[in-house]
Amino acid sequence: MEAEKLDELIEEAKGGDQRAFEALVRHTYADTYTLAYRLVGDEEDARDVVQETYLRALKGLKKFRGDAQLSTWLHRITANCASTYIGRRGKHRHEPWPDDVDIADTAAERDPGRQADLGDLRNHLIEALMQLPPKLRAVVVLRDIYDLPHESIAEQLDITESAAKVRLHRARRRLRERLYPLGEEQARAI
Repeated sequence: MEAEKLDELIEEAKGGDQRAFEALVRHTYADTYTLAYRLVGDEEDARDVVQETYLRALKGLKKFRGDAQLSTWLHRITANCASTYIGRRGKHRHEPWPDDVDIADTAAERDPGRQADLGDLRNHLIEALMQLPPKLRAVVVLRDIYDLPHESIAEQLDITESAAKVRLHRARRRLRERLYPLGEEQARAI
C-alpha cells in the first residue's frame, strides 16, 4: 500500500472510521502475527497477542503522531503485549519450530544425516530462545530474525540504544551457555 493511502487510512481511523481501522488491520496483520508468533512461540498465544495488540492500537490510535511508521508503532505494541502475555502465562511452552522455517543449507538437503542434525540444532535453539526472559527474547528476535539495527530495536521497545545492545549481548550469552553448556571449545572437542 502506498504511503499516501496509508496515511489517509490512519487519519480516517483516528476519526473513528471502523472500516479504515479494519483496512489497517488487514494491511498489517501478517507482519504483526509473525512477530507475535516469534516472540511467544505458539500459534494460539500469538493470536491472543495480536488481538490484544489491535485492541491497544485502537485505543491508542488517537495518540499516534506519525513520528514513526505505523509498522514500527505496531511492533512496539506487539512486543509489549507479548511480554505481558508471557508474564501472565507464567510458564514456558516448548513447541517444535514449524517445518516451513528452513535453516538448512543446500549441502544439508543432500545429506539426510546432516539434515537431522540441523533439525535437532533448530529445536535446541528454539527451546533455548523460548527460555529467555521476554525482554531478552524480543531483542534477539528483532535483531537476528528481523535484522533490525540497534536504533530501531531501541525505538520499538522504548529503551535506549545502549540498553538494546546490552540486552542483545546478555541474550546471546545466555543462548550460548544453553547451547554449549561445556563451553564452545570443549563442546567442539567432544
